[in-house]
Amino acid sequence: MTVATGTDDTRQRRATLWLIACLGVLAIQITAQHFMGRLWICECGYAKLWEGVVKSSGNSQHITDWYTPSHIIHGFLFYGLGHLLLRGKPLSARLLLATAIESTWEIAENTPMVINRYRSATISLDYFGDSILNSTMDTIAMAAGFLIASRLPVALTVAIAIALELFTSWMVRDNLTLNVLMLVWPLDAVKAWQAGL
Repeated sequence: MTVATGTDDTRQRRATLWLIACLGVLAIQITAQHFMGRLWICECGYAKLWEGVVKSSGNSQHITDWYTPSHIIHGFLFYGLGHLLLRGKPLSARLLLATAIESTWEIAENTPMVINRYRSATISLDYFGDSILNSTMDTIAMAAGFLIASRLPVALTVAIAIALELFTSWMVRDNLTLNVLMLVWPLDAVKAWQAGL
């Protein structure tokens, strides 16, 4: 009995350390974006729970927006990646991998090179990067997606991802798949459709 309790205590301590490391990665993301000159919140001076207008100066500035589902799907994908690469490691270790990937993307996404790519290749002509608040919440949305995927059957996780992709495509003519496509291989027909032409 003592051995089992000791083992449980050790596992708990390790999980706690992994989670502290995740928070450390998030702190690095926030600090890096601060030194990159990103605004903490929307230039408008306040934070909203939801920004529902894609083509607006408030997009990617508030707590959630139409791109939040994409970050939840990131979490689904990173859970799968962690399952493949870190099989046998604790869930918290796999979450650290996911957080490191997402945070790296959030920093890269807010560099002038990627911002200009969004502006030239996608319909995001008014995109000037994320606020630190929005970027932080994107990483938290990824973590939520990761934890959801860890609890649900694979088929249900895939069904939710497809539903989110179809729903955001229908509502705002954009989603994770189209976002990646237009960044990597922009198609004029897709850009025209997204613009409503």
